[in-house]
Amino acid sequence: MSYSGRTGKCGLSISFFFLFLLAGGSAVAQEYAVRFTPKLQKAYFEIQKLRITTAKSLINEERGANSINAFVPYLDNYADLHTLMITEDRDAYKKLSAKEDERLAAIGKLPDDSPYKRFLQAEIRLHWAFAKIKFGNEVSGAWEVIKAYKLLDENKKKFPAFLPTLKSLGFLHVLIGSVPENYTWVTRILGLRGNIELGLEELRTVADQEPLFRQEAELMSLLLHAYTLQLDGRQLGKIKQLAESNPDNLLLHFFAATTLMKEAKGKEAEHMLQDAPTGPAYIAFPFLDYLRGEIALQSGQYEKAFNYYSRFRSGYRGFNYIKDSNLKMFMCRWLAGRDTEAKAFIEKIKSEGSAIIEADRLAVRVADDYTSGKMMAVQKVLYKSRYATDGGFLNTATEFLEEVNEANFTTLNDKAEFNYRKGRILQKADRENAAIPFFIRCVNLTKGISVGFGASSALQLGYIYKENGQRIKAIEYFKLAMSYKKYEYKNSIDSKARAALTSLGV
Repeated sequence: MSYSGRTGKCGLSISFFFLFLLAGGSAVAQEYAVRFTPKLQKAYFEIQKLRITTAKSLINEERGANSINAFVPYLDNYADLHTLMITEDRDAYKKLSAKEDERLAAIGKLPDDSPYKRFLQAEIRLHWAFAKIKFGNEVSGAWEVIKAYKLLDENKKKFPAFLPTLKSLGFLHVLIGSVPENYTWVTRILGLRGNIELGLEELRTVADQEPLFRQEAELMSLLLHAYTLQLDGRQLGKIKQLAESNPDNLLLHFFAATTLMKEAKGKEAEHMLQDAPTGPAYIAFPFLDYLRGEIALQSGQYEKAFNYYSRFRSGYRGFNYIKDSNLKMFMCRWLAGRDTEAKAFIEKIKSEGSAIIEADRLAVRVADDYTSGKMMAVQKVLYKSRYATDGGFLNTATEFLEEVNEANFTTLNDKAEFNYRKGRILQKADRENAAIPFFIRCVNLTKGISVGFGASSALQLGYIYKENGQRIKAIEYFKLAMSYKKYEYKNSIDSKARAALTSLGV
């Protein structure tokens, strides 16, 4: 599917979501040789606020007083991972990843009758799983997930009353349960059992019965709905409320802003970013300028967006979103009619950054299309409408598409996109019945070919029919969405369709 303006930026949010919610801990009886002391609890919350320097100072103070406390290496790991996720520092990644075994061994000194032994080891493995995947080591990251799952599953069997296990196990049950059907044979062979309903129930149990984990479990469930399942208005309101009630928590503001952007509420996301805490106590977070650039681009403020993307690039030392931000700077110039200036960024897309994430890979494809002459001036209206829709600026998006009709476009891809965009605008304006013909037209245009707009249209039709109680039709379109081959964001579409089918008992 062509770039939607949302999926790329959510990747980092999801990564932080994993790290934030795989933390936790509670006061433990002394015989277990783990003590979540007041100082470590404060360090834990400082990490979540992204005040990493303060957190490390607190951890070091505790290390001096009690070096054999298993929560010390655990929180060392938690702090390091937040730093890596923000900075994407490859040298630091190589240095810190060497400490994984050391930290696992330290926690391994806990007695076998401690429910925290396997739990904390699993948490560290999950931390590194998502770090390794982010840094391009997908196979190694996948093995970390497998090892973590088995540790948690064993811990649940040995200590069924130990509720913290359910937090991370429930999380994995939902993720594995969302794996597209054509990959479920792999999870079965590896002994991974996914179950979305079970996972959500496990998270509810923790939220209801484990006070120290209530917020983590609740937020985990909310973000799983936002990024894997479906998020309703009440859940979105809860995510906003969590950020607003914790004004000094930068990470919660980041979660809220990216979720609002994913839900096409750009103006609200802009306010959330404006309210986000700042100052020298917080780790530098240049990606927030990228998000501000996204919102400005969506609202048609091209010069403002360009400046935010430039500021992001000036302060950012990572490797993801480089190609994508060059694409966005190209768009800021191209959509403003400054075509000559725009061309320079096409060359930068090809020469700078990595192509690990989908947004960066898509930037390469767009650059190739532009270089080969496939991008025409008439497509500018589609891009403008697309960005405006993604930001929730529906009146503006509608005005753009009123200037054209399907006949104005010559390629099948552009005709499909025109219908998909019309459908999405109507759907977001709560006019689902009016949206259906446009989605169906898009599906019909793309039958038998790999055009992502067809898959996206089928997915949205599935959602509409599911909401209307038309189960058979919903199943038909969710399966159709998964049948499309090889296009951008296929993994995301397939995962959502699979999760929806599971919720329908398929």
